Amino acid sequence: MDSKKLITFLAAAIGLLVVPLFAQQLGNGPVRIIDLALLYVLLALGLNIVVGYAGLLDLGYVAFYAVGAYMFALLASPHLSENFEAFQAMFPNGLHSPLWIVIPAGAALAALFGVLLGAPTLKLRGDYLAIVTLGFGEIIRVFMNNLEYPLNITNGPRGIGQIDSFHIFGVDLGKSWEVFGFTLPSVTLYYYLFLALVVAGVVICYRLENSRIGRAWMAIREDEIAAKAMGINTRNLKLLAFGMGATFGGVSGAMFASFQGFVSPESFSLQESVMIVAMVVLGGIGHIPGVILGALMLSALPEVLRYVAGPLQQMTDGRLDASILRQLLVALAMIGIMLARPRGLWPAPEHGKAAPKPVK
Repeated sequence: MDSKKLITFLAAAIGLLVVPLFAQQLGNGPVRIIDLALLYVLLALGLNIVVGYAGLLDLGYVAFYAVGAYMFALLASPHLSENFEAFQAMFPNGLHSPLWIVIPAGAALAALFGVLLGAPTLKLRGDYLAIVTLGFGEIIRVFMNNLEYPLNITNGPRGIGQIDSFHIFGVDLGKSWEVFGFTLPSVTLYYYLFLALVVAGVVICYRLENSRIGRAWMAIREDEIAAKAMGINTRNLKLLAFGMGATFGGVSGAMFASFQGFVSPESFSLQESVMIVAMVVLGGIGHIPGVILGALMLSALPEVLRYVAGPLQQMTDGRLDASILRQLLVALAMIGIMLARPRGLWPAPEHGKAAPKPVK
């Protein structure tokens, strides 16, 4: 690595480390927005494996997010002990699983659901695959919403609360931490955890992209029939893409449950899936820096537009609903960006290039 790249990486690392320290001077709200933006980056990186690398349009990606969140909620709350006598006898104070169990469990469970989704859709493409995955996402949400009777597993639409915060090396991320006389609030501690997971996710995605598996995924994306003719096992690689992408969703869901301390089916609606797909498309399909940029922009844009929608509502004497107006502004911003940059804000350099003309 040359000196310029090294200096750039060091400057970026220092900037990422000090961002929440400056943001928290304005209160916990801005840091909380940044935390959620990092979670969306992790989700977008996972979906980029499925959509960007393998070319499989998945509109039900939020289902894996929900699976990870509910898995952590059940493993780190008194809900099961309060509703099942067997759990009450074994864990009278409720389950309180540590971080090193929860993250692998969330990843493994979501990967299993990803393979279960991918198996019956191997022969589907394009719009048909999108419709099936969309239905899968809605089935999971409705399932979570109704799994209250006769056995109360998810607590239905009321959701699960009293979820534990993470404990890392004796530090409770749910409480403020004093470091050299400087107070780090809970949202700042979670920022560093989410940042570490995003960095790990970026490294994994880069390694996958440059690996033999990544090149096989891209071959399937460009022409599945030609890829199969070249000896690529398209079935196994599609299942692997679904499983790998779902893994990111499961880990993100576990982080979300711990960060919020509460989960309910309302957090995993179809709109969330569409938003994550939009992040990948808006940033640049298949290009990791573009996907990160798209996720950061679309997660922060609705919050920024709160400051625009409020004054507009006041100008119309309250005739316009601020939340609906904010959604309209987000949609107009997305349309404008896609008209100006149809391949995304930061597209992959190779994607969409025409073959060079032969020299005569």
